[in-house]
Amino acid sequence: MHFEYTDKVQALRQRLLAFMDQHIYPNESRFFEEIAANRKAGNPWVPVQLIEELKPKAREAGLWNLFLPHSPRAPEGLSNLEYAPLCEIMGRVPFAPEIFNCSAPDTGNMETLARYGSEAHKDRWLDPLLRGEIRSAFLMTEPEVASSDATNIRCEIRRDGDDCVINGRKWWSSGAGDPRCAVYIVMGKTDPEAGRHEQQSMILVPSNAKGVKVVRPLPVFGYDDAPHGHMEVVLDNVRVPATDILLGEGRGFEIAQGRLGPGRIHHCMRSIGMAERALELMCKRLNTRVAFGREIARQSVWQERIAEARCMIEQARLLTLKAAYMMDTVGNKVAKAEIAMIKVVAPNIACQIIDWAIQAHGAAGVCDDFPLAYAYAHQRTLRLADGPDEVHRNALAKLELARHLAVPRDVDLPVTRGV
Repeated sequence: MHFEYTDKVQALRQRLLAFMDQHIYPNESRFFEEIAANRKAGNPWVPVQLIEELKPKAREAGLWNLFLPHSPRAPEGLSNLEYAPLCEIMGRVPFAPEIFNCSAPDTGNMETLARYGSEAHKDRWLDPLLRGEIRSAFLMTEPEVASSDATNIRCEIRRDGDDCVINGRKWWSSGAGDPRCAVYIVMGKTDPEAGRHEQQSMILVPSNAKGVKVVRPLPVFGYDDAPHGHMEVVLDNVRVPATDILLGEGRGFEIAQGRLGPGRIHHCMRSIGMAERALELMCKRLNTRVAFGREIARQSVWQERIAEARCMIEQARLLTLKAAYMMDTVGNKVAKAEIAMIKVVAPNIACQIIDWAIQAHGAAGVCDDFPLAYAYAHQRTLRLADGPDEVHRNALAKLELARHLAVPRDVDLPVTRGV
């Protein structure tokens, strides 16, 4: 495995770093001030003007749609390994990825449409998403069941002639509060009597379809997370054409596994970027504060934490690059262990390093004068998003135990499903 950046990636990286320095870091306070003003006016979910101003600049700089594998629809697209260092840089500021059209849940939804959608689906939904004209949401998690097990999903997708009728309640539907959100990808059951992993399907639902109701936003550790936000959505006898089922009935679990692989690693890339920034802020703070007669940076407990943070970041980055390399070369299914490992590792190390950085800043660390409190809330939720730590650890344990099963040499192994 060679992780040296190509000349192309080096050039993109330098361009992205310059863009962050010129347009994003100096405007962090303006971003939150705009949201506060929108909230005071009664609607924090409207698009932030700053982001809309910077999107054309990002396109002009050639920093647009970098997440999607190269194709005629995404000529700027990169491989997972090429995208990793760029996504890490974007992750240093939570609102930055949207400026480059590289933010969740749109990235995962665009990958899903590109991989599993028909040409009609791509023309109607993927193309305007790639142009940044609309936004999207992914409706999978439900309040009534443990949705970490996707087979628990209860949302009903019932066939009625040439249509499907959808009934269910979803929550943590990120992006569904955005007025530009035009389409949902909804996971539900089409056949409760089928095999455990063949009951579910995914279907495209226009956000303005009759029977769709956004009930409420869900706060995260006291933040409403506007303008992105996470919504509870009710689908009440929503009728859409059966042709809007992706890939075919009973393929929903398969699509979910394919969609969540790239989504998980993108989250991890961004987590490493945020961990790097937290370490940077921590070191700057420690170098400039004096307590008990000497710089705090000279105290051994902080030197220990700084060293440990650097080790943790480097380990997480290497594991992320390995997972990205494997996804590019052998596919998401073969790389499932590496994807699961990094999904556990990256948010956890980010939470720990941000926590140390908050401690280094004292009381200032928990207020909004610094980006640490907001970053911690975001990173802590990532230990639940796209599958909680426990589910990934369980899958890893099963894979590891299977490697060490005692099997008689003269007995053929049975053909089994993957974990």
